[in-house]
Amino acid sequence: MEPAENKKYKTIFPRGEKINNDYFSGMAWLEMLVPNDDIFNCPIGNVTFEPGVRNNWHKHPGGQILLATSGVGYFQEKDKPIQLFQAGEVIKILPDVVHWHGAAPNSQFSHLAISTNPQKGIVEWLQPVTDEEYNSYSQPGE
Repeated sequence: MEPAENKKYKTIFPRGEKINNDYFSGMAWLEMLVPNDDIFNCPIGNVTFEPGVRNNWHKHPGGQILLATSGVGYFQEKDKPIQLFQAGEVIKILPDVVHWHGAAPNSQFSHLAISTNPQKGIVEWLQPVTDEEYNSYSQPGE
């Protein structure tokens, strides 16, 4: 039987444990599906954000791939406009590109976070995304 929290958040993977750090603006959860090891060299985590929650600006020395699995999210690279990020979409982030991602204001959001080339380092956390930055999303054509 499917766990109750998966029904509430419509995720296909377990929601995992609450993330307890200062790199997220609110409630988010992480379930490591593939741990970092020397055999597969490709850690994969399921991250679930409550509506309006995002992570800080950050970068990955080895790059990252995000696969949206449920809900509606945002993704932004430094000095570029916010992109809508929806279930079924894939974003490939080149090494050392500063970015952030999280849920849209009125939707929970889950994605798989794949750390590529983790031997180069997993993540370097930077400053929080401001409310002004987060709220700068505009629909294409506006």
